[in-house]
Amino acid sequence: MATPSPLHITSYNIHKGFSQFHRLRIHELRDRLEGLNPDLVFLQEVHGLHLRHAARHLNWPSEPQYQFLAGGTWQEHAYGRNVIYEHGDHGNAILSRFPILRSANHDITTHSFERRGMLHCEVAVPGWAQPLHCLCVHLSLSGRGRRQQFGMLFDRVMRTVPKDAPLIIAGDFNDWTNQADHLLAERLGLTEVFDSAGRPARSFPSSLPLLRLDRIYARGLHIETAQVLHGRPWSRISDHSPISAYLKPLN
Repeated sequence: MATPSPLHITSYNIHKGFSQFHRLRIHELRDRLEGLNPDLVFLQEVHGLHLRHAARHLNWPSEPQYQFLAGGTWQEHAYGRNVIYEHGDHGNAILSRFPILRSANHDITTHSFERRGMLHCEVAVPGWAQPLHCLCVHLSLSGRGRRQQFGMLFDRVMRTVPKDAPLIIAGDFNDWTNQADHLLAERLGLTEVFDSAGRPARSFPSSLPLLRLDRIYARGLHIETAQVLHGRPWSRISDHSPISAYLKPLN
């Protein structure tokens, strides 16, 4: 039986399609993601709808941002709407080359002023014995809120993900003090993709990354390589740098 090819994963907070200086970059973002060519993309701060931006920008996509970004490259996508306002909404999204068997969005809000969610998908990766469980998250700016959300993530995984199933939790953790390692990863047997470097990669702000906010955690998977994409062109697209990894099943 042929050995499965490594799975290419990217996680990116896209800042709602705008640069850190609030210039519309959604078209360049799509081009760069297509060039990067991952199998699975975990996105945060994605617009499902924004009527004011649509009226203000002549080249605003006619479809939701996650559908526009998926284009013809990622045949499957799921969206978790977390923040709803009069003129639109935004949340997390997962784009996939492979079938998404199930998806569900779960509210993990801990403060009324910042709505947060975790998007949970099961993906059928060809040649893999079990579906891959994928959780895309954007966690609280508050340390207390994040600690509560780590507990919610732990409970979700323990209740719904078989212990022998491959698992990825990725997104913007806002965790500059790296509490996730002992409050979440150790309890669930997860490995951060930059673990060999001793700590997560610096990913924010993209123009001069200082803070270690963005993460990809994996279980039941071998981490072949991991990379944070610093500098241009990525620094002109969003205020976060994307992070990327190649993973293979252990068995």
